Amino acid sequence: MSSFKPSDTQKGSMPGPTVTFARRTSSGRYVNLSRDSLDSEISALEFGNYTVHIPPTPDNQPMDPSISQRVEEQYVSNSLFTGGFNSVTRAHLMDKVIESEANHPQMAGAKGSSCAVNGCDGKVMSDGRGEDILPCECDFKICRDCYIDAVKTGDGICPGCKELYKNTDLAENAEDHKRLLPLTSNVGMSKMERRLSMMRSANKSALVRSQSGDFDHNSWLFETKGTYGYGNAIWPKDESYGNDSVDSSSEPSEFQSKAWRPLTRKLKISAAILSPYRLLIFVRMVVLALFLQWRIAHPNEDARWLWLMSIICELWFAFSWLLDQLPKFSPVNRATDLTVLKEKFETPSPANPTGKSDLPGVDVFVSTADPEKEPPLVTANTILSILAAEYPVEKLSCYVSDDGGALLTFEAMAEAASFANMWVPFCRKHNIEPRNPDSYFSIKKDPYKNKVRSDFVKDRRKVKREFDEFKVRINGLPDSIRRRSDAYNARDEIKALKHQRAIAGDELFEPIKVTKATWMADGTHWPCTWVNPAPEHSKGDHAGVIQVMLKPPSDEPLHGTVNDSPLDFSDVDIRLPLLVYVSREKRPGYDHNKKAGAMNALVRASAIMSNGPFILNLDCDHYIYNCEAIREGICFMMDRGGDRICYVQFPQRFEGIDPSDRYANHNTVFFDGNMRALDGLQGPVYVGTGCLFRRTALYGFDPPRSKDYHPGCCSCCFGRRKQTAVASSPEDNRGLRMSDFDDEVMNMALFPKRFGNSSYLIDSIPVAEYQGRPLADHPAVKNGRPPGALTIPRELLDASTVAEAISVISCWYEEKTEWGNRVGWIYGSVTEDVVTGYRMHNRGWRSVYCVTKRDAFRGTAPINLTDRLHQVLRWATGSVEIFFSRNNALFASRKLKILQRIAYLNVGIYPFTSIFLIVYCFLPALSLFSGQFIVQSLNVTFLAYLLIITITLCLLAVLEVKWSGVALEEWWRNEQFWLIGGTSAHLAAVLQGLLKVVAGIEISFTLTSKSGGDDEDDEFADLYIIKWTSLMIPPLTIMIVNLIAIAVGFSRTIYSTIPQWSRLLGGVFFSFWVLAHMYPFAKGLMGRRGRTPTIVFVWSGLIAITISLLWVAINPPAGNTEIGGSFQFP
Repeated sequence: MSSFKPSDTQKGSMPGPTVTFARRTSSGRYVNLSRDSLDSEISALEFGNYTVHIPPTPDNQPMDPSISQRVEEQYVSNSLFTGGFNSVTRAHLMDKVIESEANHPQMAGAKGSSCAVNGCDGKVMSDGRGEDILPCECDFKICRDCYIDAVKTGDGICPGCKELYKNTDLAENAEDHKRLLPLTSNVGMSKMERRLSMMRSANKSALVRSQSGDFDHNSWLFETKGTYGYGNAIWPKDESYGNDSVDSSSEPSEFQSKAWRPLTRKLKISAAILSPYRLLIFVRMVVLALFLQWRIAHPNEDARWLWLMSIICELWFAFSWLLDQLPKFSPVNRATDLTVLKEKFETPSPANPTGKSDLPGVDVFVSTADPEKEPPLVTANTILSILAAEYPVEKLSCYVSDDGGALLTFEAMAEAASFANMWVPFCRKHNIEPRNPDSYFSIKKDPYKNKVRSDFVKDRRKVKREFDEFKVRINGLPDSIRRRSDAYNARDEIKALKHQRAIAGDELFEPIKVTKATWMADGTHWPCTWVNPAPEHSKGDHAGVIQVMLKPPSDEPLHGTVNDSPLDFSDVDIRLPLLVYVSREKRPGYDHNKKAGAMNALVRASAIMSNGPFILNLDCDHYIYNCEAIREGICFMMDRGGDRICYVQFPQRFEGIDPSDRYANHNTVFFDGNMRALDGLQGPVYVGTGCLFRRTALYGFDPPRSKDYHPGCCSCCFGRRKQTAVASSPEDNRGLRMSDFDDEVMNMALFPKRFGNSSYLIDSIPVAEYQGRPLADHPAVKNGRPPGALTIPRELLDASTVAEAISVISCWYEEKTEWGNRVGWIYGSVTEDVVTGYRMHNRGWRSVYCVTKRDAFRGTAPINLTDRLHQVLRWATGSVEIFFSRNNALFASRKLKILQRIAYLNVGIYPFTSIFLIVYCFLPALSLFSGQFIVQSLNVTFLAYLLIITITLCLLAVLEVKWSGVALEEWWRNEQFWLIGGTSAHLAAVLQGLLKVVAGIEISFTLTSKSGGDDEDDEFADLYIIKWTSLMIPPLTIMIVNLIAIAVGFSRTIYSTIPQWSRLLGGVFFSFWVLAHMYPFAKGLMGRRGRTPTIVFVWSGLIAITISLLWVAINPPAGNTEIGGSFQFP
């Protein structure tokens, strides 16, 4: 019997046909193979694409499914999968991934026993602990392929003892009696459809168990109105448990009597602080309006040009202040309850008798692009902190995106996976914080405090020695890769030379040039970027690669043994989360969309391999500082109403900042002030890292029950009124709806046009939506799922799954789809993070700001002035791009509330303040040079307005410090750098944006020179490095001009017959205001204290005095032709 089916690679819009072959594994899966694959037995003849399905017969009995799935997963984890545009997918079986030996059973390249069959060098089948699976009682060691051959062609006789195999032994070794295997009635389903069916059937049956824990059929039939069908249990379609229409009769009695406790709570700020704060905002708005009205009504007739410039600037500043201040009307604080989370999801209950974790899966994304700019050791420490996070091991997956495709990053990740074998159990055993080894061993406080185990000192010393060796190996990888590659390239040159001599004989011949390839540890070519770039092996031209560094852990806890580890982990779970290395395909002629494109590739690959309903994205230099941070974020997603939350944003905290925070690198005013305020509206903006996403929100779907509300006249401010009628829709896809479709549920047949032609990816969408629902343990919970639905184990990885993941990270996959337009991270902006969050809010989603007691994540920030200015330049450039795009908040939908709209409008407008700010910073100097002021005279009305505006600003700052927790010094540093950045980076961003929009010219501001910073003993040596850049010209000019203007003003006033002290004081006051804000900039230009030559200050003073005297000589006071007027020297 045979069946024909088209290859998956032929579907859709992939250009050019390719010939691939498929084999059916012993587990029943179809795996596409190429002709030159090691496992392929197909000859080199040209065949069409087809799959031959041979049904089981007495002489064709497949291996036990549970064993074969585990063995194939081991095969997958030891294979490097490559493929991409117009090419076949290959699985390269690797003997080793790194030079050192892999010792963890989950790790790629893990060593095992050799097959005892003569002529076979395969590895023996192993279980989750890495121990050999021996199918015969004689303990004859046999590999998977030889075992299949013995069953198929050897009549099931063991090659060792010559006796028949006993299948019961295989079932016992598999320890799979608790695994829910697919039923025969589900054969026609895809893997994702089968998993969704298993979740539903598992949680339905778990709800109704008797007091003894056994399944109570009668209770199930009575309470759920269920019936039995062929091969499976059937429940009615109108079952309402967990949906919008809650029927109490469908809930077991246990849930009706159990007290419900929320996972999160909102902590409102004290009215004693918030009420005066709001009142002051209103008072200052009124005073500003009166002041501007007075300023317009009383022009300075003597200097109208000065008055007009000041009025225009002040009007813009008032408008900018309103945009920044209005969204701060209702700040909030939030708190989580991890005890309730554990009680609901990880405690034995009638719905979950075994107490297995019912938490949803989380996929963690770590992105890196260049190992020279982003050291692999930093990325490796971030990976280790993720692997050691306090979250169910089987529910956690980590994906590393290497957009540079460097072998250095690949082997560094493999070294991290190897070191995790000791580091992660050590953290679990002794409750280590933080779980970044570099940060942990660098802390200056007592490491032995609150450690009660007697073996902690011994364990710590051992792990510290191993970590030091780990750092040496990581730092030595570049030289190791270079030496290895040189050796293999030299061998190839010798072989080519011998071959040419054998052909040419004694004739003269030209020397052969062998391509300088980069070689992996197993002696094969690295398929991505080579150290010496070559065609198809450069940063912009290489194949896609996926390597499962750590295969998925077993479903049950796996405790260590004394003999297998250098430390005693006998009472510690030694399993490690899934770790996958991904480098997407890149080809010339394709726009790869930088970081946003890499993140979208991870979204698709992870959907196929693990499909966690939630995604946490981190930069490679941001590690998990609080091991329970993921749990705190999940609390918001799993709480009542959490299904309408698109992401949970954590604040960014930084290490390595100078104690004075000279350039406001901590940015606490934004993270503790503005973001808390936005949390009281529709939610904080997405800032690029430390964010927990809902996968379906990234897919571009609307929030659940989005049609239950209709916009009213005040919908933008105060939400939407709820409709009385609830539209009916199938329960499976109730949460899958897009606003541009009139139907309640989007037609699944249209998904390929949006998500691409991967049927596996499309099938995973309803599964992710269902797994991300909160528990329906309360009548008010809408669109929930019953408890116990996620206790079933995850699907084991097979080769076809990874091959499908390779296809979705290819360079052509996004063509004619909505990836980057509506789906995933949005393209077209330098600040793709803000745009991505804006699109979600614009569809009606909410976001939440999670501030934990212990910082959730920590990272690094540039403390050098030039690096800081270039960072701000990139942010401001993205904001200008947003302003000139359709992502401008002016064009937002009615689902975006008015104050949230104002906040997003401010994101796009704030760089333009630099135009008015730089003019206003020159106004004091112009006033001193001209002898005029912005007002006719410093009368009482002007001074009174100025005093009230200043006092209200200070009081607002004090109250804002109170509710946000920001220190006054941090607030002042933020004000200083606001002016420094506004007159440099923001102005350059506006210029850059205008030239790009109007003339299509792109300008980049780059570094030109370096000096200083050679002190390796100083932790903050980089602070004193002076890197000249064109961004420094405007603020430096402002400082020099204002200093000269002060000197000229004093000279003019002293030498004048009738001194105008009021005008001088006004100009000098505002000049000092500018210079006070510029102080950190001036300090940064001076470099390290004591290194600036004294002659610089002497010459600066002489030049300033000379210029001031020349100005007075050229333009002497009115009525005098002599310098100094009536004053004469004796």
